[in-house]
Amino acid sequence: MSPHIGTSVTLDIGGLEALFRALIEDGRELVGPTVQDDAIVLTRIRGVADLPRGVGDEQAPGHYRLRRRSDQALFGFAVPQHSFKQELLVPRTELVQIRRSKTGLVVTEPPRPDRRVAFIGVRACEIAAIRVQDVVLRDGPYADADYASRRAQIFVVAVNCSDPSGTCFCASMGTGPRAEAGFDLAVTELLEPEHLFVVEIGSSAGATMLEKVSSCATTEAETSAAELVVANTRERMGRTVDTTDIRNLLVENLEHPRWDDVADRCLACANCTLACPTCFCTSTEDSTSLDGDDATRTRRWDSCFTMDFAYLHGGGVRPTVRGRYRQWMTHKLATWHDQFGSSGCVGCGRCITWCPVGIDITEEVAAIRREPGASRKAQ
Repeated sequence: MSPHIGTSVTLDIGGLEALFRALIEDGRELVGPTVQDDAIVLTRIRGVADLPRGVGDEQAPGHYRLRRRSDQALFGFAVPQHSFKQELLVPRTELVQIRRSKTGLVVTEPPRPDRRVAFIGVRACEIAAIRVQDVVLRDGPYADADYASRRAQIFVVAVNCSDPSGTCFCASMGTGPRAEAGFDLAVTELLEPEHLFVVEIGSSAGATMLEKVSSCATTEAETSAAELVVANTRERMGRTVDTTDIRNLLVENLEHPRWDDVADRCLACANCTLACPTCFCTSTEDSTSLDGDDATRTRRWDSCFTMDFAYLHGGGVRPTVRGRYRQWMTHKLATWHDQFGSSGCVGCGRCITWCPVGIDITEEVAAIRREPGASRKAQ
């Protein structure tokens, strides 16, 4: 029976390797997790041998370490250091080139990217983050052409999480740990009694790819085992956050003393925004050749934590760290709903892990919730 959307098949490691080969033969570059410089990063991979076999991670506020697992799991870790955002909203890209000629100015837009990519090991929170960026950068009245072009060419192999980190809270945000949609194939890794991969088919492209791979029908026992993996993960989240009426909670507490407390600790280094899979702030730079005949406008990642990002004529509108952290957190968790109809946070926990001083966004929400309106009481 041919694979079709909504059904599952089971692969062994050889079958997973065959799937990767089929993707490469289909003209796709594989981008997935591998170990580099004592971290799990997303980069170009060639196959199963490049995956972090038997490697797990430890994540806590301001803390990240790899650890050796007692098994040979290929996806036995939480989210990698970076997100797939770097592949879609790339850190730096040319927007336009202007050249002066004898007949006048010649304006040239760079060619649209032509790069067919398969994302390997995309977690449910990452899929949610891509969906958020789709709304911001692709689906509005003024689509970002570079993002839209890259987005249209990706094939998504999701992985349902089995080992949440100490900073994960996707269950609280309703974005995981199971991938519900937005994938071509979704893998759940089973380690006992055999090392197998239950693969759910999410698109016709996914079904077509699996037709090229030898697979077995998923048994009821394998289906139950896969469901248990996700259920156990949900119970072992490292963090939780109460999202009840969170928009109004934050918007109505803009003068809460907790903002002063967090400002005393925050370095305004922008690590949280650069690690975040949904932050989309960018700036533009203009450069000119020494002879003045060529000029290039380039877009690069920026952050609402930098002083210049909020600069208007006459000065910055958020000169204090307090103001910049408050802007980031209230936008992410509150006013993002007003702009885009969802939260801007997917609960991946990167902002907690990669904060040098260990600021925990879930604890900041909890602190305000414990004593809302504290600033008004003090007046």
